[in-house]
Amino acid sequence: MPVSACQTDLQQPISEHLLSLLEAAVSLEKWPIAKLISLFEANTEQGFIQRHQLMAYIQQQPKLASRRAYIVGVTGAPGVGKSSLIGELCLQLLKQQPGAAIAVLAIDPSSHNSGGALLGDRTRSLFPVGEKRLFFRSQSSALDLGGLSRKTFQVTRILQYLFDYIVIETVGVGQSEVEVAKLCDHSFFVMQPLAGDQLQFIKSGIMEMPDSFIINKCDEQQYAEQSLQQLEASLRTTRSLLKEGEESVIPPVFLSSSVTKQGFKDLADYITGLSVNEGNRNNTSNKENYFIAKWVRYLYGEYGYNIYINNVANKVDGSMSYEQKQLLFKQSIDNKNSLISVPNQ
Repeated sequence: MPVSACQTDLQQPISEHLLSLLEAAVSLEKWPIAKLISLFEANTEQGFIQRHQLMAYIQQQPKLASRRAYIVGVTGAPGVGKSSLIGELCLQLLKQQPGAAIAVLAIDPSSHNSGGALLGDRTRSLFPVGEKRLFFRSQSSALDLGGLSRKTFQVTRILQYLFDYIVIETVGVGQSEVEVAKLCDHSFFVMQPLAGDQLQFIKSGIMEMPDSFIINKCDEQQYAEQSLQQLEASLRTTRSLLKEGEESVIPPVFLSSSVTKQGFKDLADYITGLSVNEGNRNNTSNKENYFIAKWVRYLYGEYGYNIYINNVANKVDGSMSYEQKQLLFKQSIDNKNSLISVPNQ
């Protein structure tokens, strides 16, 4: 579709069908929420247009537009109990805040055959059947680096207006998985007791990334305390190296156990305090600018990225929707006589 035609379609009013989906989703009906998520995951021209129309409508509704979910990232190596921890944490948050609603986005490893998510996290996060305040969605990582799916940011665009908290579980952790910090307001790194010595922690290259740490599976107090001492020593060493010898405050470290239920009240209190006192760390504009640059680089490579930085980034303003920013880039590409299709996700 030509850019001019797409711009015209963006100006069309939102359909009654979309309005009814949004109204039901605000009431936490699961099927409409799932349909809206699918819309924000869609790689179609219709999905592109409807996303813009829906977000433009939301911005015109003061009560809905003022709502912003607090986004929590949970990352860590496979097998440390992230999914079980998230399940217990969400239940504790709802126990303390009966009026809250929580969405969980679990980024699962991709099947090399089908490309879909393996859905392993669903077997670990056990939620009450029929609980409207909890919503769980799996996403395939699509073998993407960064710990998130390429569609995770798009999905949070709509979920932030429907829920009070969004919990994102990454597919794993590594030196490339720093996008959690770009998208989330607070990120936790989860590990298990006796996960390694001080040198191993520093070698892993992820000590400076998380905002807080959780030692999970602390079923045995002796091993939990030993691991806590090792981790705190590693954090002091790492932070002092990063600060060139200056004394720095180490981030909070929590102990938890899904068996004994230890630590989840403290975690829930901590997250509640952060959401109230600190609010959203990454504003919408900064997130959009980061992820649209990633979208450009993924689809158009360094050539397209250079065009975006040199010709588009300085023209972007806060009043533009994410889709309008994509169209602005597409128009710039077209002006370079490049044969590139209509922007997808």
